[in-house]
Amino acid sequence: MRPESLFPFFKPVTSINGIGPRIAILVEKAAGAHVIDLCWHLPSAIIDRRYAPRVADARPGVVATMTLTVDKHAKPPNKRLPYKVYCSDDTGKIALVFFHAHEEYLRKNLPEGEVRVVSGKIEQFGKELQITHPDHIGTPDEIARLKAVEPVYPMTGGLTPKPLVRAIREAISRAPDLAEWQDAAWLSQRGWTPWREALTAAHAPDSEAALHGDAPARARLAYDELLANQLA
Repeated sequence: MRPESLFPFFKPVTSINGIGPRIAILVEKAAGAHVIDLCWHLPSAIIDRRYAPRVADARPGVVATMTLTVDKHAKPPNKRLPYKVYCSDDTGKIALVFFHAHEEYLRKNLPEGEVRVVSGKIEQFGKELQITHPDHIGTPDEIARLKAVEPVYPMTGGLTPKPLVRAIREAISRAPDLAEWQDAAWLSQRGWTPWREALTAAHAPDSEAALHGDAPARARLAYDELLANQLA
């Protein structure tokens, strides 16, 4: 008999806010049909957005999170050319490049004369530094959230990261605080945290090493799974 505290874990993914029937099909294909499946859908890579250079120091080919002043919008003469938003700091200039752009959206999120935090991959195009289709655009008070290590999850065709990440975060929030079932001395020897902390940590890797199966958070979850299967 399943403990009542685990009932929310075994609800369908459509019980999660924002996951309607259409998105649910894709989420189920990527991770599984139930909330608990999202908890076990662990990151396969990371994007480190902590590199925050001035424009003059920015290295092409590297993901960076930059604090910039929006100087001007340059709308192309025809739709086949990219829309550019020129930005700067006190060390240099950089262009944000958008293809098939929606001008109203860009002017709203990148208003001229305002400071914005932009995160994306730095590229060199001729003499011009560029970020093509920045991954994130925010205000200066959001820099702590944007300048972080971002988990990357296995995906499926048609599914974008935003709804999947949102669903996984809600699934983790439903995880109950369970009584510890492992031997205290064994936990101390392995350096393992409680189960719920390990689950949360496994979805918030801060390095490539944290993605490995022998990383403490993942090892704890794997050991619990093996032990539970043996006991069952």
